[in-house]
Amino acid sequence: MMKALLLIVGVLSLAIGGLWIGQGAGYIAWPSESFMINQSEWAYYGAALAIFGLVLVALSRR
Repeated sequence: MMKALLLIVGVLSLAIGGLWIGQGAGYIAWPSESFMINQSEWAYYGAALAIFGLVLVALSRR
């Protein structure tokens, strides 16, 4: 049960982190009124969240 939860949270963190990286870097302009577009700070937050997600996925695979 715990491994499945870690995997789900890890995959969601990876997906959201990827979205934040794309928005912060200006590659994803969706939604168009988002305050995160072209804000490099959000790309860094996304990278941190994606790394956290990778760690959770790795822990779920042990």
